[in-house]
Amino acid sequence: MRSILTSMSFPKLKVLRGLLLVAPVLFLTGCAKTSGLGFEEGLTSVNDQSLSLWQGAWITAGVVGVFTLILIMWPAFFHRLKKDSPEFPKQTQYNIPIEVLYTIIPFIIVAVLFYFTAKKETVITAKTDTYKHEITVEGIQWSWQFGYPEAGPAAVVTGTPAQRPVLYIPLGEKVRYTITSNDVVHGFWIPAFMIQIQNLPGVTNHLEFTANKLGDYPGRCNILCGRNHSQMLFTARVVTPAQYQAYLETIKGSAA
Repeated sequence: MRSILTSMSFPKLKVLRGLLLVAPVLFLTGCAKTSGLGFEEGLTSVNDQSLSLWQGAWITAGVVGVFTLILIMWPAFFHRLKKDSPEFPKQTQYNIPIEVLYTIIPFIIVAVLFYFTAKKETVITAKTDTYKHEITVEGIQWSWQFGYPEAGPAAVVTGTPAQRPVLYIPLGEKVRYTITSNDVVHGFWIPAFMIQIQNLPGVTNHLEFTANKLGDYPGRCNILCGRNHSQMLFTARVVTPAQYQAYLETIKGSAA
């Protein structure tokens, strides 16, 4: 093995070493418990829609990246000037069929990704009459207000940068979230749920989804909204329906 490596040219040896380093990483990532390239399956009804789109986008990017790398490396290795050769490498230009091809292929890729994105987005943002609970989410500089209308108009939890608010979500029951802002543009984002929707001043957005796994999940604002944007954090806490009803009782009739 050593004699083979020593007989190879230095650039080829570097490429081979790089492949030897990358290969174990690829095999190890295949053994990870968390699937979906960093996202866990089945956390919410949104994950069920978004995960395949996320995976498809990464697979597409990987295929395009590998193909592009081959196109870059092929002339560098097989069409470069040979050592001590008096000849100048053959120069080519204006290959119309190839130029048309690498214009059409990216267009097709973008069109396919756009189609599936629009299809999934339509499902995720659809408004229905099948939701069981309603929660209001208002972005404020620089925290969040979560309201629970079924517990009364005063059942509103207001956070601060120093004290993160907790968004209680019932397990297995669809919730409609009414998304607003009272000052500037904010972004309601729960990364683990693959959810992001903007809080827009003067505009009311809606999002419906069902949480399917108990636990605490970090949330934040992902739109630069001012001085303390980085402290605009909250916790999404998925609890059992019984615990959710008990929580509503604790905040019913009084602001928290």
